[in-house]
Amino acid sequence: MKRLIILGLFAVLFNILTACNAQNSPNNQTGQKVVNKNKIVGGGCEVCQLMYVGMPTNIKSVDYSLGWKEEGQKLLVTGTVYRLDGKTPAPNIVIYYWHADPNGNYSPREGMEEKARPHGYLRGWVKSDKNGKYSIYTLKPGHYSTDDTPAHIHLSVKEPHLDNEYYIDDLVFDDDKRLTARERRAFKNRGGSGILKVSSYKDMQIAQHDIILGLNILNYPGTLNKD
Repeated sequence: MKRLIILGLFAVLFNILTACNAQNSPNNQTGQKVVNKNKIVGGGCEVCQLMYVGMPTNIKSVDYSLGWKEEGQKLLVTGTVYRLDGKTPAPNIVIYYWHADPNGNYSPREGMEEKARPHGYLRGWVKSDKNGKYSIYTLKPGHYSTDDTPAHIHLSVKEPHLDNEYYIDDLVFDDDKRLTARERRAFKNRGGSGILKVSSYKDMQIAQHDIILGLNILNYPGTLNKD
């Protein structure tokens, strides 16, 4: 029995580490290793290529995750995608999101594609409209049971004129007690601050998150090549 418990805890931890490792290992969208991260926009990431698994051909500016009608804190994340100047709206930008369920697990769903299982079923896509607007309706993610990581939502973006996708800062919640001063300082402000301030409307929490394409992104066209 003790051995089964240990093996179960190891499986949960492995699932979490796999789902959250997008910022570490440089891969391209085909899953092949990139030899030099300084040659691709964003420096590469390990699991960003999963955004293409199950991606619909017709992506709208508004998306409801599969958990929207389930029990849990309903959450709307909405905002505008801007060009690097922070002023010009950017249309037709694909934003892929994935996050843990209210219990802090990346739970798969029966029938979902095997390759996408590490991201769980709370995942989806939006494409900014002609005014750069997008909206994501989902459930607020829960905390991991294995460590003190703040609750968060992962984001990666794909611009039509770039060869590869890149990740931006995770979305976290300003009122999260796990979001310490040290955690706040650790963010690199990739694509803009990911710290969300939420307001409440009936049974839903609402947060605005504007995205600035290329901000603090390695090798982004028209910026200095800083690591």
